[in-house]
Amino acid sequence: MIQMFHIYKYYGRTHPALEDINLKIGKGDFIFLVGASGAGKTSLLKLIFCEERSDQGQILIGGQNISRLKEREIPFIRRKMGFIFQDYKLIQRKTVFENVALPMEILGASRGEIRKRVHEVLKLVRIEHRHEQRPPFLSGGEKQRVAIARALVNRPRLLLADEPTGNLDDELSNEIVNLLKSIHTTGTTIIVATHDRRLLSKAAKRVLVLEKGKIAFDGIPA
Repeated sequence: MIQMFHIYKYYGRTHPALEDINLKIGKGDFIFLVGASGAGKTSLLKLIFCEERSDQGQILIGGQNISRLKEREIPFIRRKMGFIFQDYKLIQRKTVFENVALPMEILGASRGEIRKRVHEVLKLVRIEHRHEQRPPFLSGGEKQRVAIARALVNRPRLLLADEPTGNLDDELSNEIVNLLKSIHTTGTTIIVATHDRRLLSKAAKRVLVLEKGKIAFDGIPA
C-alpha cells in the first residue's frame, strides 16, 4: 500500500528530520511507529497524509506517486485516509454527531447517508449515547473516541494516528489500543505513532523505531 524510497525531510538547514527512509507497508498492516520526541514520527505521518512534501525521494500510495501530486489533487487521495490527532481537533461548538458528520458533509453525502453512517461509527467506538453532547463536556477518553469515529466515518483504507493515547491514563490507553486492534480486523491499514513503548507489549504488531530521523528497527519485537 505504501512505499518510500530514499526519503529526506529538512526543516531549515539543520540535520534532516527524516534521513534516507526506505519503507514498505502492506495492505492491512498494523504498525507502531515508535521514537522519542523529535525522532521524526509526526513528520513521517505528515508526508503520508500529504500535509507536507519530502525534500528528496518518492512516496507511493496504492501505486500513485504522491510526491508529484498537484495541490488540487491532494483532497482526493486524502478521502482514502483517516487521521487521528493527539489533541483531538474537535470543533467545540458542534455536537459529537456534528463533528463526526463533517467529513461526510464535505463530500456531499445525503442526510440519510450521514445519519446512518455516523450512528454506525459512534456505536463502533461506544460513544453513541453522547451524540448530542459537545466536546467541552466530554472526558479525554470520550474525545479520543469521537476523533476516531470522525476518522473512520468515510471508511478509510488507511488510518493514521499521531500519539492517540498521549493525553490518556494507562486504562484509557489500553481501551484505545484495543479499539484500534478491533478496527484493524476490518482490513484497515493502521499506523500508530507513539513514544510510549508500553503499548507495544499489549499488541504483537510490527514496530518501526525512529532515532534521529532514521529507521533503527523494523520488525516484531521478541
